[in-house]
Amino acid sequence: MASGALTIGSRTPVAGLPAWVTPEVLRGGFATGTPAAGGPLRPHEAAVGDDRGAVFVHYLTDAGQSELCSLLDDGAYRLEFAEQAALLTVAWLLRSGDRAGALALLEEIGPYAGQLSFSPVPETASEQDPSEVWRADAGEVRQVLADRRENARIETMREATTVWNPFADELLALWLETAEGGVVAGAFPDGWRERAEALLTRYEELAARHTRCSRHRKPKENLAVLRAAAHEVVRGDGLTPRRAGLLRSVVASMVARRGRPGSPEHAALRLAQARVAGMPGHHLLARVVVSRVAVLDPAVGIRDVAALCVPVREAEARDHRVPAGTPIPASIQRVVRRATAGRVDDLIDAGVLPSAEVLAELVPQLAAETNAAAYPDPALRKLMAATYRAFRARRSLLLLDLQHQVRLSELPWVRAVRPYREDTDDTRGEAGATLRRLGELAVDGFPATLVPNPLVRELAALSRAADLDLPWVEELAADIFMGRFSPKFLRAAHLAGELLAGSLYARYYDIDFAALPAPGDGSAAFDALCHVRAAVPRGHRGSVAGNGMVIEQAQILTTHNLATLVRPVGVSPTRGWAEQARRTFATVLKSAERIERHPRPLPLVKDIAYAWRHLVFFLSLPGAGDPGPLTGELRSDLAGAPPGVRTRIEPVLNGLDHVARGGRLTEGERLLGWTTGAHRLLPVPATRD
Repeated sequence: MASGALTIGSRTPVAGLPAWVTPEVLRGGFATGTPAAGGPLRPHEAAVGDDRGAVFVHYLTDAGQSELCSLLDDGAYRLEFAEQAALLTVAWLLRSGDRAGALALLEEIGPYAGQLSFSPVPETASEQDPSEVWRADAGEVRQVLADRRENARIETMREATTVWNPFADELLALWLETAEGGVVAGAFPDGWRERAEALLTRYEELAARHTRCSRHRKPKENLAVLRAAAHEVVRGDGLTPRRAGLLRSVVASMVARRGRPGSPEHAALRLAQARVAGMPGHHLLARVVVSRVAVLDPAVGIRDVAALCVPVREAEARDHRVPAGTPIPASIQRVVRRATAGRVDDLIDAGVLPSAEVLAELVPQLAAETNAAAYPDPALRKLMAATYRAFRARRSLLLLDLQHQVRLSELPWVRAVRPYREDTDDTRGEAGATLRRLGELAVDGFPATLVPNPLVRELAALSRAADLDLPWVEELAADIFMGRFSPKFLRAAHLAGELLAGSLYARYYDIDFAALPAPGDGSAAFDALCHVRAAVPRGHRGSVAGNGMVIEQAQILTTHNLATLVRPVGVSPTRGWAEQARRTFATVLKSAERIERHPRPLPLVKDIAYAWRHLVFFLSLPGAGDPGPLTGELRSDLAGAPPGVRTRIEPVLNGLDHVARGGRLTEGERLLGWTTGAHRLLPVPATRD
């Protein structure tokens, strides 16, 4: 950064690289200076040339162009980065007769031919249903399971159960033979010392072979006490009073806890332990599943997850040396389930998608097909869909001064084929339908969660494809917020006012939508309104918490995309708005229950406040019905919550009920997430996050 090689906060953070180059980005949005498509040659490149420049030149020869055209036709390729679509695009342009377009593209990307990977990764063509999505592909599952190693703690437990417990039982039984009048070591039967000596010799052999478990070596452990006493007797020294007392105490304790060796209760215990110890290690069972996954297409998800998780079959038992019929552990099944392929709503219902953030990761798989539908040529359509998916895997940069992330249309190879895109009523209609479907999935599946930024970007892209000019707003980071909002925030607030003016939402948050700055007044007036509504104390202006308070007011005024989803997009939940409110309230109660034991509760408090805002929004929509009776239902739900939750949430619910009945709230009575002081949901002041 000091040398100027990196400019953090810029759309072109790496000196010498244009914005379209995919940068390697660390957590927090910081570019490292290395292009993601750079680095050492990848295997498919090394098979063609000794350096990246030679690979680039090869694909411009007749033989190279023939290879690329074959890949275009059969779709047998994969893009790790969007850059790997560039040479395929050149090949498509040349065979389509657009020599000028191909040369212009080569002129733009040529200077980076020695740095970046512009060639696709060849692989077997997939016949996966485009409507199916998955979190991980079969190849990832196979690799994760293949990397499983034996659990050292489990193997130590197995050694203790199968080696040292039986040995301790033998030694205990030997000492019990010496009991006379109930006193251990009272009399030694004939041959006792010889048998004890044989056991001690076997101990040394076992200790040399089985080294995982060290407990038997600790002087105060039961086995060590039995062994040390036997050693003294075999040596002929006799037991000291202290040693004899310790021995008798250990023997009595072992018998009291597990019974005498050979007794029914002792035999049952050891049998149960043996069954557990006899179960194969998870790393061995993982290899069984790896062999099942190996026959699947590694680049796509898994349709029949259940078939991969059945107990070990006879043939597999022979190949992997594990008992037939052994069930596949839940920990391995969870890995496999991540690759479940299906419709998004089915995956949500199955619990495969636990959050809106995970949903956002999968959306590009669906949106890619919709975005590419406007390209009539099948090969180009597939290429642009693959480009879209690869581009959406690009990590976001930390940007300042209201800059926007690089867009798909800025990629040179996407611009080069723009003339071959035909947006029709059908393609726009399909984009609009996909937009509405994804919005409903987000609202239906995760009603208490902010629409995450990756999903906001997909919704915005689909809006453009549907020819809808909608103001989608992102969640802003409080630590880099510069006090200003882009013009789309004011547009989103006006759109929210068209839906919510005079509603419960407007009254709860004290919003006069009619008094919003006019769109022509610019964003500065909206910035000022948010600052005034936040009323950040003088000493906290510009702090993270102070910035958070201002950003939250913008979220309240815009509803953070909810009004956009409902009004112009037409999102409607399958179970109705009233039920959405009740489901959101359940999330509020669940989150409030976690506050007591949460080490850093302030982020959780913000999530509760955001969920509460969604609840108020749902109750304010025309289809939700009279909010009065609905707040009564919420009160019934609250009655079943733990006392600590009721103490926190009841005043908040009382405030909402008061507004629903026509009352007004003072500033401190509304539930907000950000504050510079003690939060109302935290009776004990917490460290500021």
